[in-house]
Amino acid sequence: MSHLLLKNWFYLFALLLLASACRPDQIEHLKDSKRIGIETANWEVKRIMPKDLLKAARWAGDSLTATADTLLRQTMARELAAGGVAQAVGFCRPETYRLVDSLASVMKATARRVSARPRNVAQQATLTAAAMRTDTTRTITRESQEVFFYQRPIVLNNALCLRCHGRVGTDIAAADYALIKKQFPQDQATGYRLGQQMGAWQLSQRRDGVAEFWTMKTRKKWKERKMPKLF
Repeated sequence: MSHLLLKNWFYLFALLLLASACRPDQIEHLKDSKRIGIETANWEVKRIMPKDLLKAARWAGDSLTATADTLLRQTMARELAAGGVAQAVGFCRPETYRLVDSLASVMKATARRVSARPRNVAQQATLTAAAMRTDTTRTITRESQEVFFYQRPIVLNNALCLRCHGRVGTDIAAADYALIKKQFPQDQATGYRLGQQMGAWQLSQRRDGVAEFWTMKTRKKWKERKMPKLF
């Protein structure tokens, strides 16, 4: 047998040994490599730029106020059906709802509603025309190194709200308005029509809460989960 033939047989034998040593059933594959990669990316320390924080302040403000507005509609519909204006008037304070308060705590935010024509005099505020231009207008500013300010208009877009904020004698029964005036002697929050702006949501947000919200919103996801649409 020639030297060349022996050499070819040697290569063939070596290949057969390699093939037998690397059978598919003997190879240990890394399971869930995609998920592991995503989880690794999620925990990477990322630098958050000032423009990202301003964007996150809007995201957080929209999420919190949309949640509060949704709960307000549900609560007022339930209370009006159960006991009319007399029962419902005390529930028109979504910023105090337990779920809203808990969400604000997680976001490290303080929320309040203000108006140029408030029901509660403690909510009196001057609101500029520019800041209230449309219901999609947002005012986002950085008040200091550690605090962000968020504001968006509140629009009367639910006909149920007219029972407490519409025109007295037309939308609001005289007896119901007497109850409102007894509880809020300096009330100015009547005479509204559907589509009109009633005031604004204002949030004071801490920088660390805004940064955490930005991190959560921008993380990669292994599987998309259906979440309720808030806004």
